[in-house]
Amino acid sequence: MPLSCKVSSQELIYSIALTKLKGLSLLNARTLYDTLGSAEEVFAHRKDIFAVIPDASKRLVEALGNVDDALRVAEQEMEFVEKKHLKVLTIGSDDYPHRLRECEDAPLVLYYCGSADLNRQRVVCVVGTRKCSEYGRELCRNFIADLKRHCPDTLIVSGLAYGMDICAHRQSLEQGVDTVAVLAHGLDNIYPYTHRQTAADMVHNGGGLITEYTTQTRPERMNFVRRNRIVAGLSDACIVVESSAKGGSLITAELSQNYNRDVFAFPGRVYDECSAGCNNLIRRQQATLITCADDFIEAIGWQSRIDKKNTPKAIQQDIFPELTDEERLLVNVLQEVDDKHVNQLSVDTNIPYSRVSMILFDLEMKGIIMALGGARYRLLRREV
Repeated sequence: MPLSCKVSSQELIYSIALTKLKGLSLLNARTLYDTLGSAEEVFAHRKDIFAVIPDASKRLVEALGNVDDALRVAEQEMEFVEKKHLKVLTIGSDDYPHRLRECEDAPLVLYYCGSADLNRQRVVCVVGTRKCSEYGRELCRNFIADLKRHCPDTLIVSGLAYGMDICAHRQSLEQGVDTVAVLAHGLDNIYPYTHRQTAADMVHNGGGLITEYTTQTRPERMNFVRRNRIVAGLSDACIVVESSAKGGSLITAELSQNYNRDVFAFPGRVYDECSAGCNNLIRRQQATLITCADDFIEAIGWQSRIDKKNTPKAIQQDIFPELTDEERLLVNVLQEVDDKHVNQLSVDTNIPYSRVSMILFDLEMKGIIMALGGARYRLLRREV
């Protein structure tokens, strides 16, 4: 399905149903979707699946053989979505988070309550221990305040859990920074209950709530582990403020690394239990040490509006290299913005992700663009 297409109600229902087929794994569902191009096509070919996937397994055939229950659940879910004025984001739609789409285990469907642009230029996840100290809360408060001053358009993502998650959301609200929470259950409930007001404030102040889970899904332990991949996949970078030697924030940091995202961590005293995880990440060179937002902005290559005024122009080359059509297309897109993520470049140019990466490398070697942190690229030569 072309990314610019509007998704029909029927496609939404079939997409939800595809996630509810018994015995169908996320990987197999994604393979089906990618092969046939849409959920509607998957259901249209469910009785002759061997015609399009000759090596389809017996389990896959069985899963596609009984779709009635899944369709019934999908229709009920759509009734709830329409009643509550929610959004259903399918992986083939243009409003689906493009950073997350490139992750092989991205959900086929997301349910969204809010108004924040999930594809905005800068997105950061802030995570940490559920038992954060005053030191951690102060780090979080100062980091978000400084980030607001230098990069006010940044979107903060976290998980609405106790500790650092809720601290990040509340500090974002206090500083006027949009913030989105990834939930481990459906949008018919908020867990923990004590964070309901914060969740409502986020929705009403330019942020939102997002989940891969349908209504009546209980907040079970494994759901929290699974939702961490969405927290990581939505973001350009992961900031670990405080973490013990083990914990969910370290899982998010590892997932971020696997998705080629930059990971940053605040150091702590060597004998503080809630800093052990951060210190270990830094010691093992799995995270870049930062002490403030300025460190982060410099390391990832972002620039504030003030910084750009003082940025020296790139050294011009006398001879401009000849560009291919694809190189010219990427350059034209980069001329319109300060920098862009490789995933968004793929979407904007309709060039496959793997091909875009190769072209960007060639342009970098020619001295036309520069690579920033977080898989973002900037044009060096505006006169192109």
